[in-house]
Amino acid sequence: MTHHAVQAPAGAAEVIVVGAGLAGLACALDLTAAGRDVLVLEAADDVGGRMRTDVVRGFRLDRGFQVFNTAYPQVRRRLELAALGLRPFTPGFLLADGRGSRRVVDPTRRPGAAGDLLPTGRLRGGRLRGGLLPLRDLAALGLLCAGDAVLPAALLKRLPETSTARALRRAGVSRRTVDGVLRPFLAGVFLEEGLETSSRLFHLVWRSMLRGSLCLPRDGIGAVPRQLAARLPTDRLVRGTRVGRVTADGVVLADGSVLRARAVVVATGTAQAALLLPGLEVPAVRAVTTFYHAAPVSPLREPTLVVDAGRQVLNTVVLSEVVPGCSPDRRALVSTSVLGTGTDERVARARAGVLYGADTSAWEPLAEYRIAEALPAGPAPLPLSRGTRFALGRYVCGDHRATGSVQGALASGARAAREVLADLAGGAVATRSRR
Repeated sequence: MTHHAVQAPAGAAEVIVVGAGLAGLACALDLTAAGRDVLVLEAADDVGGRMRTDVVRGFRLDRGFQVFNTAYPQVRRRLELAALGLRPFTPGFLLADGRGSRRVVDPTRRPGAAGDLLPTGRLRGGRLRGGLLPLRDLAALGLLCAGDAVLPAALLKRLPETSTARALRRAGVSRRTVDGVLRPFLAGVFLEEGLETSSRLFHLVWRSMLRGSLCLPRDGIGAVPRQLAARLPTDRLVRGTRVGRVTADGVVLADGSVLRARAVVVATGTAQAALLLPGLEVPAVRAVTTFYHAAPVSPLREPTLVVDAGRQVLNTVVLSEVVPGCSPDRRALVSTSVLGTGTDERVARARAGVLYGADTSAWEPLAEYRIAEALPAGPAPLPLSRGTRFALGRYVCGDHRATGSVQGALASGARAAREVLADLAGGAVATRSRR
């Protein structure tokens, strides 16, 4: 979809939202629904922030490997899921090391695949030989999953906080299973290998995976923010317009134009937010690189995530098995992601070939996305939601003010709207800063 930049209107808006990612769109929609005059300014040529989809040689490529979780409360509240044409991944993942792969799946969803998890063979010395997980670990994970799936999210948020690694060990999961099975998978979820992420965030994310489905929209992940943006008045969303400064009276655009507003909400990534709001404390960020290749034949005939047990890459997946329409021809579209931004394409492609057991010499490189601000870091202690008031009439929202997820971004935008509305209704904005 092509969008043309719209010239920013002269004069004032009651509220200016800087950034048309999920947080900014949620904030703008809630403010508009409350009858406020809102102007959204987006520097890029389309909405979505990190959730964008490009077309390269006919292939639809998300900007970095993306998944869409249907269990998030904000997702269910705001989006028409049927209109997205969601295509599911296989529940669970394949854990591969080049010598073979084992299927890791929630047995309540795929009972027939549970055998890959179970120990096999005869009793020797009181232990069952073989299998991916020891029986004690299966029992410990079963209890953990049952609690996360059933307990209210509000209760999970109040659990004693530690790192994810310590939480798994305290739950009775052995170091072997943590390091050999869970760490490789969770590294791709939180974009860090140390499992330093807050246990509270882990439980909430794990809960969402147990209760929802991981999918991709038919037209790419960019369809999600586009659906939200379509509900705004067309003249109140301005693309291709960069804000240079936030002032006491509004904003100054990069071209020097001045737009006045009673309130300004900065809904950008962490680096840009810190520039526009000097003194704002922002978290560290996690980086990731995603490589896309066109393969003559599919190296795996199922819509399943392949996780690297050796942790040389995070994961790889044949996206055309998930969403057949993302490829313009009969070639397979393969996505492979690695931590950080320093990996060479040839290294990632070679490792993907090892994991699939496939010859990658004929794979055509399509694009690579090196994303420095892919996800805010979430080590313990982690506030799951932060206030959005920064200063008098100035607000900030985004997943870096909540949790690094679609849910976090939307919830932070909703909180910003509530705080703006409360301050406007009171006749004056709050003077207390929350940094």
